[in-house]
Order: sequence, then C-alpha cells, then structure tokens
Amino acid sequence: MPEVRELEWLRESKPSERMLGYPQAICEALDQALALDPRVFVMGQGVDDPGGMFGTTKGLHNTHGAARCFDTPLAEASMTGVAIGAALGGMRPVYMHNRSDFLFLTLDQLVNHASKWHYMFAGAVSVPIVVWACIGRGWGSGAQHSQALQGTMMQYPGLKVVMPSTAYDAKGLMLAAIADNNPVLILEHRHNFKYKGAVPEKVYTVPIGKGVVRRAGSDVTIAGISNMVNEALLAAKDLAAIGIDAEVVDLRSLRPLDETLVLESLRKTGRLVVTDSGWKTGGVAAEVAAIAAEKGLEFLKAPVRRVTCPDVPTPSGYTLEQAFYAAKDDIIEAVRTIVPPRR
Repeated sequence: MPEVRELEWLRESKPSERMLGYPQAICEALDQALALDPRVFVMGQGVDDPGGMFGTTKGLHNTHGAARCFDTPLAEASMTGVAIGAALGGMRPVYMHNRSDFLFLTLDQLVNHASKWHYMFAGAVSVPIVVWACIGRGWGSGAQHSQALQGTMMQYPGLKVVMPSTAYDAKGLMLAAIADNNPVLILEHRHNFKYKGAVPEKVYTVPIGKGVVRRAGSDVTIAGISNMVNEALLAAKDLAAIGIDAEVVDLRSLRPLDETLVLESLRKTGRLVVTDSGWKTGGVAAEVAAIAAEKGLEFLKAPVRRVTCPDVPTPSGYTLEQAFYAAKDDIIEAVRTIVPPRR
C-alpha cells in the first residue's frame, strides 16, 4: 500500500475534524450500512481476507459474520445474478470487485437485466444493487488488469455510475449508493487510496448526480473525475504561479452527469480542459466535451482540450506506465495551449 498522504484541499472547513484514510472511509461506510440495515450484505473475491479488498472490507466479516460478508468464486456473471436475485427479493447486496476488468463478465446480468427492470416493469420493480470495482496502476498490472472502463459503463440507461475523488465522498457516495433503489456502479482508482481526508464519523450521504467546484477560478475550467481531480488541483497550483487562475470541477458522478455545474463554470471561464484516467475515444472526456459544444458553444473562447490516456492497451512496467498515464504536467500543457499567461 502506498504511503498515506494528506492533501490540503481534502481538509474540510473544520480543521479539528478527524482525518481518515480513503480505504478506511469506504470500510466505515460499509460497516455502518451493515449495522443499520439487516438487508445489506457484502460479497466479492477476498472481501474476508486479512487485507480486506485493499482495506475497504477489512474486519467486516468478524464484526458482522460470514453470512453478511463473504468470499465468492471466480464466476462473476453467476454471482451478479445471485446479487440481482437477492435484490429482487428485498436485500441490498454490495458486490465488490478488486479489478474493474472483470466487469465485462457481469455485463449481461448488470446491463441486460438489473439496469432495465425498473423501466421494463413501469417502476413496479427495483434492483437495489451496488457494484464496486477498482482501477489499478502502479505495479505493472498490464492490459488486462488496469483498464479504466468508466467511458463504457456510463453509456447504459438505468445504471448510475459514480467515481469519488476524496475520502469524504468515498464514504458518502457508498452510503448513497446502498440507499438507492436501483443499480449503482462505483469505480475507484487505487491512486486515491494513498490519500486521507476529513471524514465525519456520523452517517451521511453525498448526492448522486451532483458535482462540486473544488477550486474557484476565472481563466479556465478543468473538469475531472476521480484521481484526475487530484492531478488537476496540483496543476492549478502550478498554473497560479504563472498567472493562470484555474477552476477545478469534480464531476463525482458520470451518470447522471451534472451538466449544469459544467456549463455554469464554462460560462464564467470561457475555456475547458477535461481530464480522465480512461481512453480518449468515446470516453468521459469526449462526453463532457460534447456537452460543452452542444450546450455551451456560445461561452467557448477556445477549443476544448482533453487530457486522457492514449488509445492503446495499458502497458506493463513502471516506466511505461509513467509515459502512458496522464498527470499534472499534461493538464498544465493543455491549459497553456488555450490560456495565455496573465503575467
């Protein structure tokens, strides 16, 4: 596990509030949901291991029992069907995946069934299932274990998709997802796991479908998701040193997407850079850029720039990964192509 670090922007307005590591915030959300609602259970490969799915489920089986936090076989399609059946029967399952790549094996159940039943039965049927998956990088996981599938997963009506960037939101969005009456997919990035932030001990939710401005600015909007919000904030700090005042928007939710927030920010700044840890073609950045072109063209003073991963399979090895993944410097370069320095 990478060293846990604190970023100043993660701290809430009350400095005395306790700080919690990102995976611990997720674990606390699950622990509280299990304690408050007997219908909730957690399943997935390794959720009852000593490490507890990178720390997100650590110790839950000891506290709540093996019937409510249990390991599952390598049969993702079948297990998704089991979770859907349980949800239809009145339970609220949380199905944890340690790699988002295995979501491909769940698509028939998740997309053809869970996401459509509320619509097909005119609202009479709900499928309150949460699917959680982690995007990995940093140890050479390669093309089949490092894929960022948010661009693919946000296409399906009936399936909500969220990607937190802070420990506070990781807990709040997990609790909101469990409380939701229809399918919610939570995609995490392992790079977020090295951060900690202010997290209240109380039970709270973060609204699905609402983004947030993490840094106010006037020259350019940088809209990001998940770990790229952290990179955007670091980029904004460096850009300020050369006189460029960047506003950083954390999308938080991909479906539904907070179009209003993006357009309000674009109206103020007139310039937009969208950054995502997925691929460029047909991805999150492409969708946000299309919204800007379709609904905010009158505000644009310059072309929209996208900062993403290149359209090639993810390489193995630390050096190749450093070249493949977008980061702070790529965002700065994109901003400087559309915003002249102010001083």
